[in-house]
Amino acid sequence: TDVNGKYTVDAFADGSVLSFSFIGYIAQEVPIQGRTTIDITLVEDTKALDEVVVIGYGTQKRSDLTGAVGSVNVDQLQERPAPSLNQALSGRVSGVQVNSNSGRPGGRTTVRIRGFSSINSSNNPLYVIDGVMLPIGNQVQGSQAIDYINPNDIVSVEVLKDASSTAIYGARGANGVILVTTKRGSKGGGKVSYNADFSVPTIGPNRLEVLNAKEYMALEDLAYKNIEKFDPAGWNSGKYKGVDPAIARQDRRLFDAQGNNLYDTDWLKESTQSKISQNHQLGFSGGNEQTNFSVSLGYRGDEGLVKTSFLKRYSARFTFDSQIKKWLRVGGTLSYTNQNENLVDFDYQVTRTMAESYPVQPVRYENGMYADNRDYPNSQGNFNTLRYLNERQYILGTQTVLGSFYSNISIAKGLEMRTVLGTNVMTQENKQSVSRGLAIAQQGGASVQNQRESFWSLENYLTYNKRFAQIHSLTALLGISWQETNYFRMNSSITGFASDFFEFNNLGAGSTAPGYGSNASRFAFNSYFGRINYSLKDKYLLTVTGRADGSSKFGENHKFVFFPSAALAWRISEEAFLKENNVVSNLKLRTSYGVTGNSEIPPYSSLGVLSSNSTAIINKQRAGGTGLGRLANPDLKWEKTTQSDVGIELGLLKNRLSFEADLYYRKTTNMLLDAPVPTTSGYSTIRKNIGSMENKGIELALTSVNIETSDFSWTTNFNISMNRNKVLALATPSDIFGVGGPGFTNQTNIIRVGEPVGSFWGLRRLGIWGTSEADEAAKFTSYKGGLTILPGDIKYQDVNGDRAINDADRMIIGNGSPKAWGGFRNNLRFKNWDLTVELQYSYGNDVLDMTKHTMEDRVGLDNSYRTVLDAWTPENQNTMVPQVRNLLAGYITNVDTRWIQDGSFIRGKNVLLGYSFPSGVTDRMKLNRLRLYASVENFFLATKYTSGDPEVTLPSFGADANNVFAQGMNFFAYPRPTTYRLGIQIEL
Repeated sequence: TDVNGKYTVDAFADGSVLSFSFIGYIAQEVPIQGRTTIDITLVEDTKALDEVVVIGYGTQKRSDLTGAVGSVNVDQLQERPAPSLNQALSGRVSGVQVNSNSGRPGGRTTVRIRGFSSINSSNNPLYVIDGVMLPIGNQVQGSQAIDYINPNDIVSVEVLKDASSTAIYGARGANGVILVTTKRGSKGGGKVSYNADFSVPTIGPNRLEVLNAKEYMALEDLAYKNIEKFDPAGWNSGKYKGVDPAIARQDRRLFDAQGNNLYDTDWLKESTQSKISQNHQLGFSGGNEQTNFSVSLGYRGDEGLVKTSFLKRYSARFTFDSQIKKWLRVGGTLSYTNQNENLVDFDYQVTRTMAESYPVQPVRYENGMYADNRDYPNSQGNFNTLRYLNERQYILGTQTVLGSFYSNISIAKGLEMRTVLGTNVMTQENKQSVSRGLAIAQQGGASVQNQRESFWSLENYLTYNKRFAQIHSLTALLGISWQETNYFRMNSSITGFASDFFEFNNLGAGSTAPGYGSNASRFAFNSYFGRINYSLKDKYLLTVTGRADGSSKFGENHKFVFFPSAALAWRISEEAFLKENNVVSNLKLRTSYGVTGNSEIPPYSSLGVLSSNSTAIINKQRAGGTGLGRLANPDLKWEKTTQSDVGIELGLLKNRLSFEADLYYRKTTNMLLDAPVPTTSGYSTIRKNIGSMENKGIELALTSVNIETSDFSWTTNFNISMNRNKVLALATPSDIFGVGGPGFTNQTNIIRVGEPVGSFWGLRRLGIWGTSEADEAAKFTSYKGGLTILPGDIKYQDVNGDRAINDADRMIIGNGSPKAWGGFRNNLRFKNWDLTVELQYSYGNDVLDMTKHTMEDRVGLDNSYRTVLDAWTPENQNTMVPQVRNLLAGYITNVDTRWIQDGSFIRGKNVLLGYSFPSGVTDRMKLNRLRLYASVENFFLATKYTSGDPEVTLPSFGADANNVFAQGMNFFAYPRPTTYRLGIQIEL
């Protein structure tokens, strides 16, 4: 049939019968009886729950699931073309929080399934692609292995959330499991597909609002004038004459003879671009019932919103499946990806100076030289944003090879053995260079780091299916697994170049002693697993799962551990009293309980490893030494996460309205923490299993078919998730503090028993001292470095009443985890037109805005937010912004409640309009399908947050972007663009 349902069939006998069938609808058989035109309407099949979904080491009908499993199909993935799977998942599945933390090409995401489960171990889910596990951690700049998989090759995604579904992965399932199934060959003959899209990024909503040139100059004058109030002695002694703004305005490159500014530069505009990005995907598939294959080729070239940033990815993939014998089927997959990126935001300098740079300076002076911030008197000393962009490089090259080979052997009726050999090799090359003009003291610099992580696995498992006595169904699974990961890294760096010509391509051109290093590690698993699925009368369902994992990472006394789970489900709608009900078409209750583990700690953590950091002076010469660097712990073992889940699935009106809800409780025990030991031992800590935390929450998902006719349809999907985290115990009663931001020494986060993990830590700002409170303000000391507290200074809450504002007055002031989050999607179709409108939201999350430190507190060093225009004055005392003054006069900056902002938001994630050409057109063009579409991503943002985009997680601390302290912290994130896209989809 065509898109309108028109069809022709050659039928020669009156006694012939036409059979009409379509997935999700009841099949109908209609005798011809001499008719030449037969029109029918298919009725939706309430048993569409027989859709097959992927679970660990197998498949299962959705109606028979006893666990909490979320699904995303290929049509949903294509609604919003994305460079990575994680971005495509955002807002799609309840219980899954996907934060897109950067607007750079390819983005940078963090995925949390039902909250945090660990403090020192990874909180990332396990990704399994066609049965092959991907590495967790170790990737550069907080990236993940899944980021380098071409999303166009994916046909479906299942997210395993509860213990019943994840326990089959045992020690690696505590953070949830995401199963990815990729496209295979076609059994119905050859097909060719070509998909392409072209996009342009533009400056997105909620851009940073900074001072223009006139406003900055007025602020500069006022800040200088107010020095006399805040440091009268220094003012009278002439201490501050060197910071008089009049001195800067004698620079005729920037000001005229009257001191008027010659420039008013918008640094965000100057640093960004709207260049065309392109994405091309070409696919071939073919075959028959015995053998089929597929080949796909892809190219993605993304030009970033910020100049010089880019992502280029080349990908190729081949699959085959062949029924060699009646009892033997084999197949395999081999994919290769080569991706290169220039990460301009790796150390904040670019994104920071885009906001901080002086508006009175141009990009270049008339002589062509860059106008650097440091040219301006008394500045912080940064360079020009465009100079950073053009004279530094941070090129990350990643190559991945992912392959698998399987065999299915039918041993007997209902009994099958499957063997899967998989491998994943990821090589990353990080090349950096900085010009002699930027690294002046070092005369330029360059470095190269190479790392390789190779994984292989061999898994064998037996699956037995049997239905007997018409009421019993049994599926039993028993398997064994071996896995090994090898990691190697080496790096070298050098400075002292005579020219910028070589960049990072010739480290030998440097003249200083090179820095170098390397490390290697290996770890392995040996596992045994099994599962039994039992069904009685297709109404009463039982799942029992167990996995025994052995890991080389853990102590000699605890190499193996067993992870069990069990689940029950009752299909109430199959009972006699509901089976013929016209309202309730599906009703299922399910519950599960089980244990999973977390093994994502560095290899050798249980051993007393050697360290080569010791030095000594022997015969007046410095000598290096090697000694024991860490205490061993032979009792070190897995973190364990126990989880209970209760769920309900409800379908009404022949499933036109579908509802699913889950209530869960997760408790992590034996957390891997560094416990203190007496320093007389020669060490300060030892890694032990101690401490616990909990997560509890509720997930709701609703799908409705609002309208369904031959010409028009409208469906809605809505989901909401709520999670509450609490630390139950730590290694000691003492709190654990975290520090955020480059060069930032203040404690910003706290992990405390009884509180959510990663809570924000600081002072409570009550307001600004008023003129009527001068005497009371003068009684306070400390936080201004000994100077008298005056009207116009910040008023903090004095918790202990000692009138000294210090660390004793700090408290928990917020948390970056939302109270609720989710997505809302509407799909409409009118004849050949389709429209998708997708919203994403988050509620109740705080953002710790560390940009306030430089953009509101330190007036004069850089440009400032426009919020300083509301600063305290004798005429404007009802404000939260202190009276401006040059920072040399004793400025105040503390992590406090002024830095905490409500990060709740509603985002216009995507709006897409498509048109599928009718069959009359495609037939003439010899095509099966031709579709054009246009979309706008990030088309609006409703939020109270004022410092850019509230969907943030602080970029990586070194290589660790999974730090529990990072969520909800902002320090000049790469701005998220609004993207306009045009695309075409062709199939023949």
